[in-house]
Amino acid sequence: MNYWNKHAEVDQALIEKCRNCISLVIPSLNEEKGIEEVIRASKPFCNEIIVIDGHSSDKTVSVAESLGAACFLDNGKGKGDAIREGISRANHEVVVFIDADMSHDPKDIPVLVKPIFNEDKDMVIGSRPRGGSDELHGDFNKFMRMIGSDIITLGINYRFKVRMTDSQNGFRAIKRVVAKDLGLAENITTIEQEMLIKALKKGFKVDEVPTHEYARKYGESHIKLSRVSLRYVYSWLKYMFF
Repeated sequence: MNYWNKHAEVDQALIEKCRNCISLVIPSLNEEKGIEEVIRASKPFCNEIIVIDGHSSDKTVSVAESLGAACFLDNGKGKGDAIREGISRANHEVVVFIDADMSHDPKDIPVLVKPIFNEDKDMVIGSRPRGGSDELHGDFNKFMRMIGSDIITLGINYRFKVRMTDSQNGFRAIKRVVAKDLGLAENITTIEQEMLIKALKKGFKVDEVPTHEYARKYGESHIKLSRVSLRYVYSWLKYMFF
């Protein structure tokens, strides 16, 4: 049974363009149960799937390799480190990032990259406020994540005179040449707001599309808000004003 909801039909020409122009990067850490379903569901949309693993202790890498994904280890510093490694390993025109925990639906990949192909946007982020989220509701920690994300996004909108609704979602697409030009430095999940802020600072064209975030199907999140909240505030202010 498909974990994700059914979608409307996507233009086959767009799917074919995705297949030949996208490098899909999947950062992973102990996601052997979810990564198989993510890779299988992604294959119709891209012929290059790159898994950047954070030194998993389970079978994440062997499962991914058995499905034809190219697997590389990051330097053990966190998701930001994995994203930089994925950018350096990508060979196609557009890099798409998707999580390994099944929170993002691979069938949204064509929707995500369409503004890059059809409107010459440089980066597109999947918006959870516009598409809905099962992960930002339900307990105090999730509520605080949502509030923190909204505050950071509002600050970015005010600073750069844009109207984004999601600065934090890891499901996003970016032109490879743009990603390499940004000089990304964050080692943890703060790289996602850094990517957006630096792209806007450099005058690149950024857009967003509605995408739904599903609840993690297996295991628990690796993000502990109490450990990273100050880093989010620090990097937000640092990249916006300095």
